[in-house]
Amino acid sequence: MRSYTLTGQETPILQLSTAPEPFPHEGEVIVDIHAVSLNYRDLIVAGASEGGGIPTSDGAGVVSALGTNVAGLKVGDRVAIGFMPGWVEGEFSAGKQATSLGGPDVNGVLVERIAVSAAGVCQIPDSMTFEEAATLPCAGVTAWSALFERRPVQPGETVLLLGTGGVSIFALQLAKAAGARVIITSSSDEKLKRARALGADHLINYREQPDWEEHVLHLTDGIGANLAVDVAGPATLNKTLKATRHGGRISLMGVLSGFNGHIDTGSILEKRITLQGIYVGPVATLKALIKVPLKPVIDRVYAFEQAEAAFQNLRSASHFGKLVVRVAE
Repeated sequence: MRSYTLTGQETPILQLSTAPEPFPHEGEVIVDIHAVSLNYRDLIVAGASEGGGIPTSDGAGVVSALGTNVAGLKVGDRVAIGFMPGWVEGEFSAGKQATSLGGPDVNGVLVERIAVSAAGVCQIPDSMTFEEAATLPCAGVTAWSALFERRPVQPGETVLLLGTGGVSIFALQLAKAAGARVIITSSSDEKLKRARALGADHLINYREQPDWEEHVLHLTDGIGANLAVDVAGPATLNKTLKATRHGGRISLMGVLSGFNGHIDTGSILEKRITLQGIYVGPVATLKALIKVPLKPVIDRVYAFEQAEAAFQNLRSASHFGKLVVRVAE
Protein backbone atom coordinates (compact mmCIF):
# COMPACT_ATOMS: atom_id res chain seq x y z
CA MET A 1 0.00 0.00 0.00
CA ARG A 2 1.07 3.60 -0.54
CA SER A 3 2.48 5.60 2.31
CA TYR A 4 4.41 8.78 2.97
CA THR A 5 7.51 8.89 5.14
CA LEU A 6 9.53 11.84 6.39
CA THR A 7 12.78 12.61 4.61
CA GLY A 8 14.55 14.38 7.47
CA GLN A 9 14.98 17.41 5.20
CA GLU A 10 13.31 20.80 4.80
CA THR A 11 12.59 20.16 1.12
CA PRO A 12 11.08 17.83 0.25
CA ILE A 13 9.53 17.00 3.61
CA LEU A 14 7.85 13.84 2.35
CA GLN A 15 8.76 10.80 0.32
CA LEU A 16 6.10 8.63 -1.30
CA SER A 17 6.87 4.99 -0.55
CA THR A 18 5.20 1.69 0.24
CA ALA A 19 4.42 0.10 3.58
CA PRO A 20 3.38 -3.43 4.55
CA GLU A 21 -0.32 -4.11 4.87
CA PRO A 22 -1.45 -3.77 8.50
CA PHE A 23 -2.96 -6.64 10.48
CA PRO A 24 -5.54 -6.12 13.24
CA HIS A 25 -4.43 -7.60 16.55
CA GLU A 26 -6.77 -8.18 19.47
CA GLY A 27 -8.82 -5.09 20.18
CA GLU A 28 -7.77 -3.37 16.95
CA VAL A 29 -9.46 -2.39 13.71
CA ILE A 30 -8.12 -1.62 10.27
CA VAL A 31 -9.19 1.78 8.96
CA ASP A 32 -8.96 2.57 5.26
CA ILE A 33 -7.94 6.23 5.37
CA HIS A 34 -9.98 8.58 3.20
CA ALA A 35 -8.79 11.98 4.45
CA VAL A 36 -6.00 13.46 6.58
CA SER A 37 -5.72 16.98 7.96
CA LEU A 38 -2.49 18.79 8.78
CA ASN A 39 -1.42 20.53 12.00
CA TYR A 40 1.54 22.75 12.86
CA ARG A 41 2.77 19.87 15.02
CA ASP A 42 3.43 17.96 11.80
CA LEU A 43 6.07 20.53 10.86
CA ILE A 44 7.68 20.27 14.30
CA VAL A 45 7.85 16.48 14.01
CA ALA A 46 9.24 16.72 10.47
CA GLY A 47 11.87 19.23 11.57
CA ALA A 48 13.08 16.91 14.32
CA SER A 49 13.03 13.79 12.15
CA GLU A 50 16.19 12.19 10.77
CA GLY A 51 14.07 10.42 8.16
CA GLY A 52 11.57 7.60 8.23
CA GLY A 53 8.29 7.38 10.07
CA ILE A 54 4.80 8.05 8.74
CA PRO A 55 3.64 11.57 9.65
CA THR A 56 0.34 13.25 10.63
CA SER A 57 -2.11 12.46 13.39
CA ASP A 58 -5.58 13.32 12.08
CA GLY A 59 -7.39 10.88 9.84
CA ALA A 60 -10.85 9.62 8.99
CA GLY A 61 -11.97 6.66 6.94
CA VAL A 62 -13.83 3.35 6.88
CA VAL A 63 -13.37 0.28 9.07
CA SER A 64 -12.33 -2.55 6.74
CA ALA A 65 -11.37 -5.34 9.19
CA LEU A 66 -11.78 -6.24 12.85
CA GLY A 67 -9.41 -7.95 15.25
CA THR A 68 -10.66 -10.27 17.95
CA ASN A 69 -12.64 -8.94 20.92
CA VAL A 70 -13.88 -5.80 19.17
CA ALA A 71 -17.39 -4.72 20.12
CA GLY A 72 -19.52 -1.83 18.92
CA LEU A 73 -17.92 -1.54 15.50
CA LYS A 74 -18.42 -3.33 12.19
CA VAL A 75 -16.85 -3.39 8.76
CA GLY A 76 -18.12 -0.39 6.80
CA ASP A 77 -18.40 1.99 9.75
CA ARG A 78 -17.25 5.54 9.00
CA VAL A 79 -14.86 6.75 11.71
CA ALA A 80 -12.45 9.44 12.86
CA ILE A 81 -9.30 8.38 14.71
CA GLY A 82 -8.38 9.96 18.03
CA PHE A 83 -5.13 11.93 18.22
CA MET A 84 -4.06 9.71 21.14
CA PRO A 85 -5.93 6.41 20.66
CA GLY A 86 -4.67 5.27 24.06
CA TRP A 87 -6.25 8.22 25.87
CA VAL A 88 -9.89 7.21 25.78
CA GLU A 89 -10.96 9.13 28.88
CA GLY A 90 -9.83 10.08 32.37
CA GLU A 91 -6.72 11.91 33.52
CA PHE A 92 -3.78 12.53 31.22
CA SER A 93 -0.59 10.52 31.70
CA ALA A 94 2.77 9.94 30.06
CA GLY A 95 1.60 6.53 28.90
CA LYS A 96 -1.43 8.02 27.17
CA GLN A 97 0.69 10.76 25.62
CA ALA A 98 3.00 8.10 24.17
CA THR A 99 0.17 6.88 21.92
CA SER A 100 0.08 10.18 19.97
CA LEU A 101 -0.09 9.33 16.28
CA GLY A 102 2.46 10.73 13.85
CA GLY A 103 5.00 11.56 16.54
CA PRO A 104 8.63 10.54 16.90
CA ASP A 105 7.84 6.96 17.95
CA VAL A 106 4.39 6.18 16.53
CA ASN A 107 3.51 6.07 12.84
CA GLY A 108 0.78 8.40 11.67
CA VAL A 109 -2.08 8.34 9.22
CA LEU A 110 -0.66 9.62 5.91
CA VAL A 111 -1.06 6.11 4.55
CA GLU A 112 -3.79 4.14 2.82
CA ARG A 113 -4.58 1.86 5.77
CA ILE A 114 -3.75 1.75 9.47
CA ALA A 115 -4.28 -0.61 12.39
CA VAL A 116 -5.50 1.22 15.48
CA SER A 117 -7.12 0.45 18.81
CA ALA A 118 -10.87 0.07 18.39
CA ALA A 119 -11.34 2.17 21.54
CA GLY A 120 -9.47 5.00 19.83
CA VAL A 121 -11.90 5.57 16.96
CA CYS A 122 -15.26 7.37 16.89
CA GLN A 123 -18.10 6.79 14.47
CA ILE A 124 -19.08 9.81 12.36
CA PRO A 125 -22.52 10.59 10.92
CA ASP A 126 -23.28 10.21 7.22
CA SER A 127 -23.82 13.97 7.08
CA MET A 128 -20.14 14.59 7.85
CA THR A 129 -17.60 14.22 5.06
CA PHE A 130 -14.32 12.40 5.66
CA GLU A 131 -12.50 15.68 4.99
CA GLU A 132 -14.51 17.42 7.72
CA ALA A 133 -14.07 14.55 10.18
CA ALA A 134 -10.31 14.53 9.62
CA THR A 135 -10.04 18.12 10.91
CA LEU A 136 -11.41 17.28 14.35
CA PRO A 137 -8.99 14.98 16.26
CA CYS A 138 -6.27 17.55 16.99
CA ALA A 139 -7.41 21.10 16.20
CA GLY A 140 -11.09 20.60 17.00
CA VAL A 141 -10.45 18.72 20.24
CA THR A 142 -7.77 21.22 21.26
CA ALA A 143 -10.18 24.13 20.78
CA TRP A 144 -12.87 22.31 22.77
CA SER A 145 -10.41 21.60 25.59
CA ALA A 146 -9.23 25.22 25.60
CA LEU A 147 -12.77 26.53 26.02
CA PHE A 148 -14.59 23.94 28.11
CA GLU A 149 -12.09 21.88 30.09
CA ARG A 150 -12.23 22.40 33.87
CA ARG A 151 -14.19 25.67 33.70
CA PRO A 152 -16.38 26.07 30.61
CA VAL A 153 -16.67 29.48 29.00
CA GLN A 154 -19.99 31.13 29.89
CA PRO A 155 -22.49 33.13 27.81
CA GLY A 156 -21.55 36.79 27.71
CA GLU A 157 -17.89 36.22 28.55
CA THR A 158 -15.18 37.64 26.29
CA VAL A 159 -12.83 35.21 24.53
CA LEU A 160 -9.60 36.40 22.90
CA LEU A 161 -8.27 34.32 20.00
CA LEU A 162 -4.90 34.73 18.31
CA GLY A 163 -4.67 34.04 14.59
CA THR A 164 -6.93 32.24 12.14
CA GLY A 165 -5.45 28.75 11.94
CA GLY A 166 -7.29 25.55 12.66
CA VAL A 167 -7.48 25.78 16.47
CA SER A 168 -8.45 29.47 16.50
CA ILE A 169 -11.21 29.06 13.93
CA PHE A 170 -12.66 26.04 15.74
CA ALA A 171 -12.48 28.06 18.97
CA LEU A 172 -14.30 30.94 17.26
CA GLN A 173 -17.14 28.68 16.16
CA LEU A 174 -17.42 26.92 19.51
CA ALA A 175 -17.19 30.12 21.56
CA LYS A 176 -19.96 31.77 19.55
CA ALA A 177 -22.11 28.65 19.92
CA ALA A 178 -21.60 28.98 23.69
CA GLY A 179 -22.81 32.58 23.63
CA ALA A 180 -19.44 34.27 24.14
CA ARG A 181 -18.16 37.53 22.71
CA VAL A 182 -15.08 36.94 20.54
CA ILE A 183 -12.10 39.16 19.79
CA ILE A 184 -9.77 37.71 17.14
CA THR A 185 -6.42 38.85 15.75
CA SER A 186 -4.71 38.33 12.39
CA SER A 187 -2.16 40.03 10.16
CA SER A 188 -4.58 39.78 7.22
CA ASP A 189 -7.67 41.94 6.71
CA GLU A 190 -9.03 39.33 4.32
CA LYS A 191 -8.80 36.62 6.97
CA LEU A 192 -10.40 38.94 9.50
CA LYS A 193 -13.32 39.46 7.13
CA ARG A 194 -13.78 35.70 6.94
CA ALA A 195 -13.63 35.52 10.74
CA ARG A 196 -16.32 38.19 10.91
CA ALA A 197 -18.54 36.06 8.67
CA LEU A 198 -18.15 33.23 11.19
CA GLY A 199 -19.36 35.47 14.00
CA ALA A 200 -16.28 37.25 15.40
CA ASP A 201 -17.41 40.39 17.24
CA HIS A 202 -14.16 42.39 17.14
CA LEU A 203 -11.24 42.21 14.71
CA ILE A 204 -7.65 43.33 15.31
CA ASN A 205 -4.98 43.45 12.63
CA TYR A 206 -1.84 43.05 14.75
CA ARG A 207 0.44 44.38 12.01
CA GLU A 208 -1.49 47.62 11.89
CA GLN A 209 -1.91 47.60 15.68
CA PRO A 210 1.25 46.03 17.14
CA ASP A 211 0.06 46.96 20.64
CA TRP A 212 -2.99 44.79 20.12
CA GLU A 213 -3.22 43.99 23.82
CA GLU A 214 -4.05 47.66 24.48
CA HIS A 215 -6.86 47.47 21.94
CA VAL A 216 -8.25 44.39 23.69
CA LEU A 217 -8.31 46.39 26.93
CA HIS A 218 -10.04 49.26 25.12
CA LEU A 219 -12.70 46.91 23.74
CA THR A 220 -13.32 45.52 27.23
CA ASP A 221 -13.45 48.88 29.09
CA GLY A 222 -10.02 48.30 30.56
CA ILE A 223 -10.96 44.95 32.12
CA GLY A 224 -9.54 42.38 29.66
CA ALA A 225 -10.72 39.07 28.27
CA ASN A 226 -12.21 36.37 30.48
CA LEU A 227 -10.42 33.67 28.50
CA ALA A 228 -7.58 33.89 26.00
CA VAL A 229 -6.50 31.09 23.67
CA ASP A 230 -2.81 31.57 22.91
CA VAL A 231 -1.56 29.47 20.00
CA ALA A 232 1.76 31.26 19.52
CA GLY A 233 3.64 30.88 22.81
CA PRO A 234 6.55 32.97 24.09
CA ALA A 235 6.32 35.72 21.47
CA THR A 236 2.74 36.60 22.43
CA LEU A 237 2.17 35.30 25.94
CA ASN A 238 3.19 38.50 27.76
CA LYS A 239 0.82 40.52 25.61
CA THR A 240 -1.88 37.92 26.21
CA LEU A 241 -1.31 38.22 29.96
CA LYS A 242 -1.82 41.99 29.72
CA ALA A 243 -5.00 41.49 27.67
CA THR A 244 -6.50 39.03 30.19
CA ARG A 245 -8.58 40.26 33.10
CA HIS A 246 -7.87 39.81 36.80
CA GLY A 247 -8.96 36.30 37.70
CA GLY A 248 -9.05 35.37 34.01
CA ARG A 249 -7.77 32.32 32.25
CA ILE A 250 -5.34 31.55 29.45
CA SER A 251 -5.35 28.29 27.54
CA LEU A 252 -1.85 27.86 26.14
CA MET A 253 -1.15 25.28 23.46
CA GLY A 254 0.82 27.26 20.94
CA VAL A 255 4.43 26.78 19.94
CA LEU A 256 4.37 28.81 16.73
CA SER A 257 7.08 31.03 18.22
CA GLY A 258 9.02 28.22 19.85
CA PHE A 259 9.26 26.95 23.40
CA ASN A 260 11.57 29.37 25.21
CA GLY A 261 11.31 33.02 26.16
CA HIS A 262 10.88 35.52 28.99
CA ILE A 263 7.50 35.20 30.68
CA ASP A 264 6.02 37.92 32.90
CA THR A 265 5.28 35.74 35.92
CA GLY A 266 4.44 38.87 37.89
CA SER A 267 1.28 39.38 35.84
CA ILE A 268 0.23 35.78 36.43
CA LEU A 269 0.60 36.24 40.17
CA GLU A 270 -0.73 39.79 40.58
CA LYS A 271 -3.78 39.21 38.39
CA ARG A 272 -4.37 35.67 39.70
CA ILE A 273 -4.52 34.38 36.12
CA THR A 274 -5.00 30.66 35.58
CA LEU A 275 -2.55 29.50 32.90
CA GLN A 276 -3.50 26.06 31.61
CA GLY A 277 -1.42 24.02 29.20
CA ILE A 278 -3.54 22.23 26.59
CA TYR A 279 -2.32 19.16 24.76
CA VAL A 280 -5.30 18.05 22.65
CA GLY A 281 -7.68 15.80 24.65
CA PRO A 282 -9.12 12.30 24.99
CA VAL A 283 -11.16 10.25 22.56
CA ALA A 284 -14.19 11.01 24.76
CA THR A 285 -13.86 14.70 23.82
CA LEU A 286 -13.68 13.81 20.13
CA LYS A 287 -16.93 11.85 20.52
CA ALA A 288 -18.58 14.87 22.16
CA LEU A 289 -17.30 17.24 19.46
CA ILE A 290 -18.62 15.03 16.66
CA LYS A 291 -22.14 15.54 18.06
CA VAL A 292 -21.88 19.34 17.82
CA PRO A 293 -23.59 20.81 14.72
CA LEU A 294 -20.41 22.50 13.53
CA LYS A 295 -19.12 22.96 9.98
CA PRO A 296 -15.31 22.72 9.94
CA VAL A 297 -13.63 25.41 7.86
CA ILE A 298 -11.38 23.81 5.25
CA ASP A 299 -9.14 26.15 3.27
CA ARG A 300 -8.04 23.63 0.64
CA VAL A 301 -8.16 19.90 -0.10
CA TYR A 302 -5.13 18.29 -1.79
CA ALA A 303 -4.92 15.00 -3.64
CA PHE A 304 -2.80 12.28 -2.02
CA GLU A 305 -0.10 12.86 -4.63
CA GLN A 306 0.02 16.55 -3.61
CA ALA A 307 0.81 15.96 0.07
CA GLU A 308 4.17 17.73 -0.19
CA ALA A 309 2.45 20.85 -1.54
CA ALA A 310 0.01 20.69 1.39
CA PHE A 311 2.93 20.63 3.84
CA GLN A 312 4.56 23.60 2.12
CA ASN A 313 1.26 25.52 2.29
CA LEU A 314 1.10 24.71 6.01
CA ARG A 315 4.62 26.08 6.43
CA SER A 316 3.68 29.34 4.68
CA ALA A 317 0.87 29.93 7.23
CA SER A 318 -1.26 31.46 4.49
CA HIS A 319 -4.26 29.22 5.10
CA PHE A 320 -7.48 30.02 6.97
CA GLY A 321 -8.81 27.10 8.98
CA LYS A 322 -7.60 23.65 7.95
CA LEU A 323 -5.62 22.00 5.15
CA VAL A 324 -6.67 18.48 4.14
CA VAL A 325 -5.16 15.68 2.04
CA ARG A 326 -7.69 13.38 0.36
CA VAL A 327 -6.24 9.87 0.47
CA ALA A 328 -9.14 8.05 -1.23
CA GLU A 329 -12.48 8.98 -2.74
